[in-house]
Parts: sequence; C-alpha cells; structure tokens
Amino acid sequence: MLSPAPCPVYVVDDDAAVREATQTLLEAAGYATRAFVSGDDFLDRADLYDRGVALLDICMPGSSGLEVQEAIARRGSKLAVIIVTGHGEVATAVQAMKAGASDFLEKPYQPAALIDAVKRALRRSVEIEPHPQAARDLIARLTPREGEVLMGLMAGGSNKSIARDLNVSPRTVEMHRANMMERLGARSLPEALRLAHDAGLKPGPEALV
Repeated sequence: MLSPAPCPVYVVDDDAAVREATQTLLEAAGYATRAFVSGDDFLDRADLYDRGVALLDICMPGSSGLEVQEAIARRGSKLAVIIVTGHGEVATAVQAMKAGASDFLEKPYQPAALIDAVKRALRRSVEIEPHPQAARDLIARLTPREGEVLMGLMAGGSNKSIARDLNVSPRTVEMHRANMMERLGARSLPEALRLAHDAGLKPGPEALV
C-alpha cells in the first residue's frame, strides 16, 4: 500500500454526516484528512500546492465541485481530484474526468471503492516530481514585469485584475503573459504555475506592489 502519511486527503462536502463518515473511514485506513464545509472554504484555507487528494462533492453551496476543480487546475496545483456524484450526475462526472479528475465515485459508494480511488489518486499526485533548480533557471529568464504577471496569476488574478494592480492595460498584461509562457516553454497556464511553485515562488499581494 502507498504510504499516505505525508499526503493529506481533503474531504470537501457540505453534508456533515458524509464528511464525518468519510473522514472516519479514511483515517481508519491510515490517511491524514482535513474536512471543509464548502468548495469556497477549501479554496480559502487549503494549501493547493501541497501533494494529496481533494475529494470534491459536485453539488455544494457556493462553488460546485467542478468549479473548485477548475480553480485547482488554474493554480497549477499538484493535488489529484476525485469527484463525488449523486444519482444522475454521471455525465457531469465524465466532464470532470475529461478536465483532469483522477476518478469519480457515485453515492452511495462502498468503502473499498473509496480507498482504492484514494490510493490511485495519491499515486498520481506524488508521481508529479518537482525539479526545483531547473524551474528556478527558467523563472530567472523572465523580465521583472513578466515575473509580476506570473505572481499575479499564481494569486488567482485575471488579466484585468492584474492590469489594475500593476496600473497597465489588460492588453499589456496579455502581451507579458504570452512572452512569459514562451520564455518558460509552458504549453498551458497550469504548467507555468507548477514551474513557479517548483521554483519556490509563493503567491501573495506583496508580489504585485
């Protein structure tokens, strides 16, 4: 069995009974867990740059499981995602799989199915190996402004919000963003954000000052 010790499983579900039962089951199997009452609570408080698994219910107040999955991907997170669906939501789960989810479970799921899905997802998460020095070398190629744009993207900003913070036009941000992607050799924004994280960069408002 893959040792779960350093990698948490985030249980994100608005149903308290489901959260508690899922945590109890996972912890009995040796997994470290953290629970969140909503997708927005998870996005606000979890370390998205940690390795581990996010177990996301599709239907929650506020951000849905799919919206949380999209936010995780935008930030270049190494978290693997398991989508939990209710009856009649399989088509939505398929959409999540196409967007990169590791697996999906349909309620009510069997304990063995949950454990198997978590083991597969953890393996997927830990297999994404960082290369810090190579990432730092790539980040060093960026101009100061391109670096500011990258930090704004790491903080979850849009082109418009970054432009506002940097007092430039959205078109200028688009230009720096395109140049930044080219210098990093990144084919997608999540790939660029993973490089930034591997290089040791941390998002924060001070990066935009």
